[in-house]
Amino acid sequence: MSHGALDGKVALITGGSRGIGLGIATLFRAEGAHLVLAARKKAGLDEAREGLLATDAPGDVHVVVANAGEPDQAEGAVAETVDSFGAVDVLVNNAATNPYMGPLIDIDLPRAEKTARVNQFGMLAWIGAAARAGMAQRGGTVVNIASVGGLLVDPHIGFYNGTKAAMIHMTRQLAYELGPSIRVNAVAPGVIKTELARAVWEVREPVLTRMLPMRRLGTVEDVAKAALFLASEASSWITGHTLVIDGGALCLPRAVES
Repeated sequence: MSHGALDGKVALITGGSRGIGLGIATLFRAEGAHLVLAARKKAGLDEAREGLLATDAPGDVHVVVANAGEPDQAEGAVAETVDSFGAVDVLVNNAATNPYMGPLIDIDLPRAEKTARVNQFGMLAWIGAAARAGMAQRGGTVVNIASVGGLLVDPHIGFYNGTKAAMIHMTRQLAYELGPSIRVNAVAPGVIKTELARAVWEVREPVLTRMLPMRRLGTVEDVAKAALFLASEASSWITGHTLVIDGGALCLPRAVES
């Protein structure tokens, strides 16, 4: 993909202050995009903005405090993006939460509702806000950050994975409903070495790297490159697709993987 794949485009990224979201923001800006980063904590957003502006890239960076699971805040963030830059060309639904780990059958209602509100309903709220704010008329792309967990069974995060499976299905549904003006695709990362996920990967890294066909864990840059492909014209005839970025985890025999 040539440099400048998103020249002049406006990208709104939820959960954009750290981890995968910040990695996507960094690459998108390097490819010419103006950015709006949304997250719950202003301090983290300000730090991310300062770091991005310190790099040699042309795009401007705006931040907005918003909870991805609150529809009114999604509407407000989209409106602020349009006020600042005139449009939303690319929406990345990256924000997610997982307040419960354990057997699926034992999850309590408050944590189930919180997980579904952010991971599942939140995605719809932000896409709807962007579509109503002009993306449906102007055209645009949506990249949903799902998870390879939405395609697997896991003994510890079954409800979280269920919301990601729903995201994968709704990506296809929305591609059908919103085409041809809006393309909707998803990325399903495997284990990615982020600080937030350190408890998941740090202890298991030696075992996982021996098992995976690619012999390493994923990085935020791996996910960002996939998101850039789906957001840009390089994927102009792709919609409703989920691109798995997992180092080959889905290739493993289930008995070996467990």
